Amino acid sequence: MEAVPEDWERALAIVAHPDDLEYGGSAAVAKWTGQGKTVVEVLATRGEAGIDGMEPDEVARVRTAEQIEAARRVGVETVEFLDLQDGMLEYGLPLRRVLAAAIRRHRPEVVVSLNFRETFPGGGFNMADHRVLGLAVADAVRDAANRWVFRDLGLEPWQGVRFALFGGSPQSTHYVDVTGHLQDGIDSLLAHKVYFSGLGADFDAAAFLTGMMEPAGRAVGVEHAMTFEMIAT
Repeated sequence: MEAVPEDWERALAIVAHPDDLEYGGSAAVAKWTGQGKTVVEVLATRGEAGIDGMEPDEVARVRTAEQIEAARRVGVETVEFLDLQDGMLEYGLPLRRVLAAAIRRHRPEVVVSLNFRETFPGGGFNMADHRVLGLAVADAVRDAANRWVFRDLGLEPWQGVRFALFGGSPQSTHYVDVTGHLQDGIDSLLAHKVYFSGLGADFDAAAFLTGMMEPAGRAVGVEHAMTFEMIAT
């Protein structure tokens, strides 16, 4: 497994729901913003279908605020929401179009997103929104670079994405050494306190992230690591 190159300045993180990036990815974001890099977050939905005991409008309000706070804790100032419907993402041209538009607007060198494979590492079926969103991101990077695709957007093509990273993949190929940033990642995940309370689960954010990043770090010879599947463009 190779280290993710870090000779770049701008990244765009695109995920499906509030809290998706915080299951490990935000520790890498904290490292990058600490280096002076700019990271922007774009969320397809506001996670309004995520808490069974709360009305969707209220959930959207709460989870929007929690995501903005989670981002702030790892040095991200810009968080955008595409306001697509939680739980109802569909792969296809409409989704690729809005994602390509985001890439053209922000002009990143690196795109960060979700595992689009059917399963998580160690098993467990991945949810539909994650699979759909991650695959659409991979394709939207190419769409954004092609001036003859989505010409109606009125945005110049962007061919500057060097690679895309997909966190939580069972086919990880690269890692980010996040030694010294584990606590940042934990703090970011803990920002989603109403969401975790609404699930009624006794979730230990510190144990979860430590249990992920310590073994990954040992495997590559560092204290803590976050792994990604990389697709070069």
